[in-house]
Parts: sequence; C-alpha cells; structure tokens
Amino acid sequence: MVKKAGKRIKHIPQRTCVGCRQVLPKRSLIRIVHTSDGVQIDRTGKAAGRGAYLHDSRSCWEKGLKGALAHALKVELGENDYQVLHNFLNSLPDEIAQTLQETTPQG
Repeated sequence: MVKKAGKRIKHIPQRTCVGCRQVLPKRSLIRIVHTSDGVQIDRTGKAAGRGAYLHDSRSCWEKGLKGALAHALKVELGENDYQVLHNFLNSLPDEIAQTLQETTPQG
C-alpha cells in the first residue's frame, strides 16, 4: 500500500453570522449562548447551551437583536437578556473607526 504524499489540511469549523448570514471560521465570530441562567456571551466557544454567532460589528448585532438572534437560539429573549446583549453591543467599536483601522496601511 502506498502512502499519500503531502500535508493534510486541517479542518476549520465554519459558522454563520445570524445578522448578515455570512459564513466564516468559527473563531472569527462571537458566540452567544442560551443557558438556564439566560443569555450570555461565550468567549471560550465551549459553554453548554444553544448557541448562535454574530460578527463583532454593530450592524450585525443590531440586525440580530431585531429577532434573528432569538430565532436562532429558539427562545424568547427577556429584558435581562436584552440588557446583557446591549451592554456588549455598546462595548463594540464604532464601525467607522474599525473600517479606518482595517484600511490604514501599517508601516
């Protein structure tokens, strides 16, 4: 039997942003998880519970909070859940500043 030559390509998990429906690598998105304690931001990506993913942009979070996030989590979001999500949304950088950082040449 002959072995195949070359390196094996590592599998990179893909997830869909519920705000813009763009498919990206899992590590580039923020996971929101619904647990028995309510909705939480899962920075590790390993928390138990039903999860959904969003970009780190305000536009995706605003679209997600209009209903796509609740639908993806299969739960009706309560006031405490919206409070947690809005606090995180307010901590995100403005998209104009983020776009400037991405387009500014590093040198």
